[in-house]
Amino acid sequence: MSKRVVLIQHSHEPFDDYASDTLSALGFTLDWRRPFDGDTLEEPDETVAATVIYGGKDPADPKDWHTDRFPFIAEETRWVERCMAKGIPTVGFCLGGGIISHALGAAVGPIEGGMQEFGFYEIKATEAGREILPESIVMPAKHYHGFGLPTGAIHLAYSDLYPNQAYRYGDRTFAFQFHPEVSEPFFRRWQELPNAPWDRPGVQSRAEQDRIAAEHRPAQRAWLDGFLETLMQDSSTLGSAA
Repeated sequence: MSKRVVLIQHSHEPFDDYASDTLSALGFTLDWRRPFDGDTLEEPDETVAATVIYGGKDPADPKDWHTDRFPFIAEETRWVERCMAKGIPTVGFCLGGGIISHALGAAVGPIEGGMQEFGFYEIKATEAGREILPESIVMPAKHYHGFGLPTGAIHLAYSDLYPNQAYRYGDRTFAFQFHPEVSEPFFRRWQELPNAPWDRPGVQSRAEQDRIAAEHRPAQRAWLDGFLETLMQDSSTLGSAA
């Protein structure tokens, strides 16, 4: 029986991101869930090799993370808590990283000054972060919220605009503010959104995004492949495991 990776979406995006592509190539069964659309998250069992929580639109008001207005966040928070308690590799991108942070008691919300990141930005590794990241790498981003560093977490990366771009909690939980999983078609859909935030402070122009992406996307994909391969090997889980 193959192991499965539970992949949690917050939109009806096609399944064309780099993370799911890499995990499929490693032999894992992809178990897609959309709790915002009614899918449930049962107790994680021994068939769950890992979970990946994708990005999406954050609740506008940080207080809403603690109310019943967004029940999917409460369900995903419980899922993250259960996965971490069982030592299941847990990875969150953007909103996914926020949900992990919320589960660990850290604040989530807009940063002071209202700066946004939409485009391709330099991510700088901390000394601890150089265990998994190069000293500097350019990654896609699209967000106006950030997350705090939970108590006990290891700070891994930052950018000029956002101080917490990545952290590790324990050995198997990783929260990323940036989007290493976003493929070229995925990012193009963002650019075509009618509400794309072109006029917001910190946002790159479309021409600038296209120029930077062409140069840095291969390194982005190579880094993500290596990170996921290492994470899954270190967890002693193989896609073809019985």
